[in-house]
Amino acid sequence: MMIKRNQSQAIETQSLANSIKNHESVKRFSVQDAHYMAQALRLAERGLFTVRPNPAVGCVIVRDGVVVGEGWHIRAGEPHAEVYALRAAAEQARGATAYVTLEPCSHHGRTPPCCDALIAAGVARVVVAMQDPNPQVAGRGLARLRHAGIDVTVGLMADSARALNLGFLSRLERNRPFVRVKLAASLDGRTALDNGQSKWITGEAARHDVQNLRARSGAILTGVDTVIIDDPLLTVRLPEFALFQPLRVIADSQLRSPVAANLFTTGGKVLIVICQTLLDSGQEAEKIALLQDKGIEVIAMPCLDGRLDLDALLFVLAQDYQINDLMVEAGATLAGAFVTQKLADELWWYAAPCMMGHQARAGLILPDHDAMSDVAHWTLFEQRQIGKDWRFKLKP
Repeated sequence: MMIKRNQSQAIETQSLANSIKNHESVKRFSVQDAHYMAQALRLAERGLFTVRPNPAVGCVIVRDGVVVGEGWHIRAGEPHAEVYALRAAAEQARGATAYVTLEPCSHHGRTPPCCDALIAAGVARVVVAMQDPNPQVAGRGLARLRHAGIDVTVGLMADSARALNLGFLSRLERNRPFVRVKLAASLDGRTALDNGQSKWITGEAARHDVQNLRARSGAILTGVDTVIIDDPLLTVRLPEFALFQPLRVIADSQLRSPVAANLFTTGGKVLIVICQTLLDSGQEAEKIALLQDKGIEVIAMPCLDGRLDLDALLFVLAQDYQINDLMVEAGATLAGAFVTQKLADELWWYAAPCMMGHQARAGLILPDHDAMSDVAHWTLFEQRQIGKDWRFKLKP
């Protein structure tokens, strides 16, 4: 699949980026700057679960060494962080410094441009953690602020700002969501007994942590075998995020999902992805119509050897459904496919202190190797004990 892009816009964006990079090369940040930007990043974190598909953004306004206003983007469609901070600062924003974790927007979306609000408020300086990769912004907000005579510096704590919005950046820069594959397994890497029993391998604390991961995900992807065997809900059961349910996606190439599955009874959005050849044949037209009557969306995708093209699926989820963060909560075959095809950005491995035996079901089905040099190695970047279990976060 190809993405159409306006060439002149791309050249203009790159020119702006180069100009900003050269302009910032001589700038330095103070300890106070770092302190206030860290505060803005902490504010931004508050919106991680509620702003999708928008990025989480925080803003702190400081005048004469005193914080006079702060805000964060609370939810999509509502005012951005800068607006909340400016409202709190009121007249004290004039001559102040604004610390923002992402470049202020310069276009009219569901809300007016934030850079215009900063200009109108009389802010004297704006410190930005990172430039917005959105082609509608991409340096234009910075340019507009500078044109208004505001001192603008970019790049303070940029790595932290990027880490805060990995999914948003992945969708804009790679045209696919940021993918986290979640596994709950025993010490010997098993996720269910041979007879299929798996409740519960991990303890209550770990399962609560999984709910947080679900809550920050724009979509949860599972396979049809999981739907048939486990009949899960895949909903977020945290009361504070009950209104922010992720899209639940079922990879079901041959449309084997039971019409009475639990996923179809909760009222949340569900997407079933089937093979294009199945749709073209018309043999499941009646079942598709029945599912659609229940509010379930069914789409067709290309298949390779009877299996969905996962790369194409990620593209569609990003482009058509604006999914920033995708959680894969699936069986060994589908989860293993994401790992094998190098589509998993992170692996969240919840390890329980038990062993289930070699006949129990593996967590990942992966190809065999003839040499150790062919074995893929992952980098552990975080480990934490949660209740009686351990959570390991790894990246390729």
